[in-house]
Amino acid sequence: MYSLAIRYTERLDAAGAVRSVGSKGDSYDNAAAESLIGLYKTELIRRRGPWKGLDDVELATLEYVDWSNHRRIHGACGDIPPVEFEDNHYRSIAGLTEDQPAEPSLH
Repeated sequence: MYSLAIRYTERLDAAGAVRSVGSKGDSYDNAAAESLIGLYKTELIRRRGPWKGLDDVELATLEYVDWSNHRRIHGACGDIPPVEFEDNHYRSIAGLTEDQPAEPSLH
């Protein structure tokens, strides 16, 4: 049987694209993406549907990403939102305190 991961890798190679992680034939990239997409579908798409149109899905997706990054408590981040975790990280490596603003990041 010719695995989907191998076909995917060969298609990326043919297009001249570079894989972000993993090696030929493995599924590490796919597993992380599928986990995130599964969570998105469970928490948003199935819970709040049926949808009237694409515009409704797009707006709800933006709201979901904002909530997920700014208000959702995340266990892997020490039970704080990811944005707060990132701010704390950059503040700590810059030697800043809570009273000093950190450099802005991409969020």
